[in-house]
Amino acid sequence: MHPLNNNYDLARRDSRGGGARPGQGLEWDRRHMRLADLLSTEAVIPALKANNKKQALQELSDKAAEICGLPAREIFDALLQRERLGSTGIGDGVAIPHGKLARIKSIFGIFARLERPIDFEALDGAPVDLIFLLITPEASGADHLKALACAARVLRDPGIVATIRATRDPSALYSIIAQTSTPHAA
Repeated sequence: MHPLNNNYDLARRDSRGGGARPGQGLEWDRRHMRLADLLSTEAVIPALKANNKKQALQELSDKAAEICGLPAREIFDALLQRERLGSTGIGDGVAIPHGKLARIKSIFGIFARLERPIDFEALDGAPVDLIFLLITPEASGADHLKALACAARVLRDPGIVATIRATRDPSALYSIIAQTSTPHAA
């Protein structure tokens, strides 16, 4: 069984500031969530190549499978099922696709900056170039919504988004995202 599928000491954090990592459980102070709690340095893709929404979701599913140990197809199917309800493109070039999986025990995310913007059927019709994928346990309840709210708040900040778009280095991208926080998310 892959480490993310086990139960962990929920208070553990990487003392080097590396955020959530495979093999570490995660839990955040529910009043002060940070994207660093959902993301590892390995889960940042600085230049994702995708020609369309489906291909982007497939590439992100492949990366999520590497992180959590579940089949990429299972993750992809969960994401497509959610997209059928309506696009997760929230506007201004940002999408937050998300899915719930029964065999996942910890919430985790993947951040991708696309090489070229793609049509994501976003609410404002604008092409998407920034994607924050969120995978949560099926029984995550309010934590799923809090994580979505956190990602949306950070990725709606024009200053943060401009800095992200100007950055190509994965470590720098992680640092930008990790330094952001949203008190009282959701």
